[in-house]
Amino acid sequence: MTDQQLIILALCIPLIAAALIAITHKNINPNINLREACTLLSSVCLILVVYSLLVRVLNGEQPQFHLLEFLPGLSIHFKIEPLGMLFACIASFLWLINSIYSIGYMRSNNEKHQTRFYIYFAIAIASTIGIAFSANLITLFIFYEALTLSTYPLVTHKGSEDAKRAGRVYLGVLLFTSICFFLPAIIWTNVLAGTTDFVDGGILNNDTGRGVILILLMLYAYGIGKAALMPMHRWLPAAMVAPTPVSALLHAVAVVKAGVFSIVKIITYIFSPALLSDVIEVNILLYLAGMTIIVASIVALRADNLKRRLAYSTISQLSYVILATALLVPISIMGAALHILAHAFGKITLFFAAGSIYTATKKTAVSELDGIGKAMPWTMTAFAIASLSMIGVPPTVGFLSKWYILQGAFEIESWFAISVIVISTLLNAGYFLPIIYAAFFKKPADGVLTYQEAPTAIVLALTLTASITILLFLFPAIPLQLLNMLAGNL
Repeated sequence: MTDQQLIILALCIPLIAAALIAITHKNINPNINLREACTLLSSVCLILVVYSLLVRVLNGEQPQFHLLEFLPGLSIHFKIEPLGMLFACIASFLWLINSIYSIGYMRSNNEKHQTRFYIYFAIAIASTIGIAFSANLITLFIFYEALTLSTYPLVTHKGSEDAKRAGRVYLGVLLFTSICFFLPAIIWTNVLAGTTDFVDGGILNNDTGRGVILILLMLYAYGIGKAALMPMHRWLPAAMVAPTPVSALLHAVAVVKAGVFSIVKIITYIFSPALLSDVIEVNILLYLAGMTIIVASIVALRADNLKRRLAYSTISQLSYVILATALLVPISIMGAALHILAHAFGKITLFFAAGSIYTATKKTAVSELDGIGKAMPWTMTAFAIASLSMIGVPPTVGFLSKWYILQGAFEIESWFAISVIVISTLLNAGYFLPIIYAAFFKKPADGVLTYQEAPTAIVLALTLTASITILLFLFPAIPLQLLNMLAGNL
C-alpha cells in the first residue's frame, strides 16, 4: 500500500470502528458481543497499519499526505517523523490493551451506556493519531480540539452531578487554554514565520526578538492545557470521577500524552533548541516544570484516595517531559520522548490496578490496602513493577528515561534540574513504596480477606502492560532508533 493509503487507513480505522460499534450494539448472536468484537478487531487493524508505517520511518522515510488546503498557506497536512511515529505506536498498541481491560471492567461493574463509551473512545483514538501525524500547527490544533470534545462524554460517563461538575471543569479549562492561548500563539507564529509547518531546525529565528520568543513559548506552554503545567492542571484530578478505563485513556493513551507530545514537537520543530538556547529567559519554563514536579509530588504524597494520588503523580511525571525538553540538549529531548513511552505503560498499569482493586473489593483509599497483595498477587505485583518504573528503578523503562534526562542535565550543569529529579524521585518512592509494603507485608485491618483477583480480562491487561514495562528496559532498540533519528534532526 502507498504511504497516503496507510495514513488514511490509520485515521479512518477508529472512525469506522465507532460506526460499526453503533450499528452492532444490539447483538444478533447471544454468544458473541459484536460491539466488543468490533472494538478489538479495529484496534488490531490499527496496530498493523501503524506498524507498517513504523517500518518505513525506521528506513528513513517520512510518509506524508495533504488532505486539503482551506486557505492559502493553511492546510490539513500529515507527515510522520520519528517523534510522531513513537506516539502513534503507543496510542495504537494501548488501544488494544485498554479495550481488553475495558471489556472486563465495564461488564464486571455493570456500567451503563457501554456503546457510547466504546464509540467515543474510538473517536478519541482517531484524534490522537491525527495529532501524532500532524505536519503543521493547524492540523495539530484541529485534532487537539477534537480530542477534547470526544473525551468530554467519557469524563461525564456516569451522568452523576459529580461527573457533570467534573466535565464542566474539564471542558472549561481545556477550551479556555486552547482558545485564549494556544490559538493566538499559532496565529502569531504564522504572522512571524509565514508558515505553521513543523520543520527540522524550526521556523522562527533570532530576528523574532527575545521577548516575542519568550511570550510565544509561554503561550504554547499554558495554551496546551493537556500538559497540566500548574496552575492549568485542575481538570486532571477533577476528571478522576470517570470510570477507570477513561482514567487510563486520559493518563496513558491519549490526552495528557497529546499535551506533552505537542510541547516537545513545538519546541523541536517550531522554535528549535538552538534558537531557545540563545534566550536565557527560557529558563522560566524549566523552573515552572520543576515547581510542578515537586508540588504535585507533595500533593500525591498526602492523598489517601488512590486515583487522586495517581492523578497528581501524572501531573508530576508530565512535567518531567517538559523539564527534559527545556534543557534543550539532544540527549535530554530523547529522554523526554522516552519518558512519554515509559509513563504510558507505567501509569496505565497503575490505573488498571486501581480499577482491578475497585472491581474486586470496592476499595478506593490507600489506607484500605493492607494485606491486599495476598488476595490479589497479580494485580499488586503489576502495581509494584509500574511503581518502580515511575520511581525510575531498573529493570524498568522508567529508569532509562530518567537516565537520559539526568545525562542532559549534567551535560549543561543544570543543578536545578538535577536537584528536582533527585528530590522528586525520593517523593515518588515516598508515595508508592508504602502502598507496596502495606499490600504485601501488613495484615488486613479486618483480619480476613474475603475477595480475590478481578476478572481475567482485567488481570490479563495489567499483566501485559507491567511485563512490557520491563521488556522495554531489556529490549529498547526500536524506541531508541526512533529517538536517535529525532536527535539527529535537532
